Amino acid sequence: MDKTRKIYSARLYLRRMSIYKILLPTEWDAFEAAGSFDGSPFDRESGFIHLSSRDQVAETARRHFADEPALVIAAIDDDLVSETLRWETTPNRGTFPHVYGTLPLAAVVVMFRVAGAADVDSALASE
Repeated sequence: MDKTRKIYSARLYLRRMSIYKILLPTEWDAFEAAGSFDGSPFDRESGFIHLSSRDQVAETARRHFADEPALVIAAIDDDLVSETLRWETTPNRGTFPHVYGTLPLAAVVVMFRVAGAADVDSALASE
């Protein structure tokens, strides 16, 4: 698929429904190199990979990554993780998507490099 078509496909996907994984740049680099991601230390401790919906991702970044100078936000194709994806209610925070398995790199529709948690919303709004 050429780059223009991939960007167009990613924009269509982002308009329907998106789930996102917030990663540190080193985690993204390892994800790319391995072709899959089995979670951050916090994810592995929890027993699943924490994700956020579009409405949740900026607040999640501010709450959990406020001190990080750079982040990578990966938009995940929920169809490609549907067998391991569960929407679960968390105390006082609403319903969040969780993946009980490994995220394949092929499930990443598009990724955004952002200069910290405060830039998440504006980066995603530009797409």
